[in-house]
Amino acid sequence: MTNWGLRLAAFALFLPAALASAQAPSPTEALALEQQGNLEEAARVWQSVTERNPRDAGAFASLGVVLAKQQKYSEAAAAYKRALALNPKLPGIHLNLGLAEFKQGDFAAAIAPLKSATALDPHSVQARLLLGLSYYGAKQFAEASNYLELSAKSDPENAELHKLLAHSCLWSKRNTCALEQFQWIQQKEPDSAAAHMLLGEALDGLGRTTEAIGEFQAAIKVAPREPSANFGLGYLYWKLRQYDDAKPAFEIALSIDPANPQALAYLGDIELKKNDLERALTLLKKAVQLKDDMRVASREVGSRPARHTLSTGATVSGHGQYSRSKPRIRQSSRTPQESRRRPP
Repeated sequence: MTNWGLRLAAFALFLPAALASAQAPSPTEALALEQQGNLEEAARVWQSVTERNPRDAGAFASLGVVLAKQQKYSEAAAAYKRALALNPKLPGIHLNLGLAEFKQGDFAAAIAPLKSATALDPHSVQARLLLGLSYYGAKQFAEASNYLELSAKSDPENAELHKLLAHSCLWSKRNTCALEQFQWIQQKEPDSAAAHMLLGEALDGLGRTTEAIGEFQAAIKVAPREPSANFGLGYLYWKLRQYDDAKPAFEIALSIDPANPQALAYLGDIELKKNDLERALTLLKKAVQLKDDMRVASREVGSRPARHTLSTGATVSGHGQYSRSKPRIRQSSRTPQESRRRPP
């Protein structure tokens, strides 16, 4: 074979590798596709990059960003976890993982990476807010109140944030904090029945039940047909053993919402105290039919009414239904976006 033939044969041997190298997906291609808005194809290219370089943490992180932009948060979280395992010091990876878990509603899973993000950057307003919201979503209200309080100080005019903080304080029995927040909300929303009710609940939590009654009366003036306000007023009178005042409040609540098992149970208790056993039994049976886990009402059906007591904790949580309409955690423009590390 001539020298020319040998050279041609050698070139042919290396040709497939050269072509493969030229056609191999690259980070540059993926970034260009992402900038063009072709997220699906960008994700495909990043996936190929990670398959060719399975220890490239930056590629996995970038794949996660593109998937998150497509709202594929479960897949994005999986990509971020791979990146985190390869390089725990990769900038923004803890925050991005926490944000992906948060956006898919897995608040408990979001807590650990967001705690790491705040530890790495204690001044990060975004990480701190997300951590507080995640604790709230996971119903860990004591922890939520600590972080949301800091966030509220950083964003003092954010009414939704103050409401979340107020509920967190109330449900973690930080009643002074709850009172301060509800007073702030009431100043901003003076004609809000909900604000009066929430302030009333906070006052009652501090043992100022008479003042709490005034707030519920104010709520009823604003919204006379609000069943929760009437029920709450009835409960507070019942708590003070002012049964003649409690009874009409419960009756109004039932005229608005006849299927309110809590109002039926408390009204049944009042009728027992007044020795109207027939009506009490009717009310308590109906309460049990509507909500069979109402332990107090169930215990009273068929029992000796002379020994009857009605525990607030056994029948309702806190003061009843008016306290548990917690505000939603919203995905808003205030929610931080994914950060990314561009591969070199």
